[in-house]
Amino acid sequence: QVQLEESGGGLVQPGESLTLSCAASRSSFTSAAMGWYRQAPGKERELVAGITRTGNTNYANSVKGRFTISRDGAKNTVYLQMNGLKPEDTAVYYCYFHYGSIKDATWGQGTQVTVSS
Repeated sequence: QVQLEESGGGLVQPGESLTLSCAASRSSFTSAAMGWYRQAPGKERELVAGITRTGNTNYANSVKGRFTISRDGAKNTVYLQMNGLKPEDTAVYYCYFHYGSIKDATWGQGTQVTVSS
């Protein structure tokens, strides 16, 4: 079974940056859609950013212009560059991949991002 390992979370101050990484335990992700969701305490899990197998991207309105998603096929890794972080970005961030539907996605264990002064 493929596993996803996330890294890069932490505690930062408002305005600072973080880069999240999500590495798959084996290859064959060239045809997969990948991306990131987040869940803040007391809130629903929400899509942050996604990237298709062809490289098309989509973002939540709240992060457009601040976050950038990318993927490295050779490393089986998807990244989330987060700039201009705000306290409202505080959440557990989960990466995923799927080959057709988010309902069939495999999820990572989550990494905590906390933005606080």
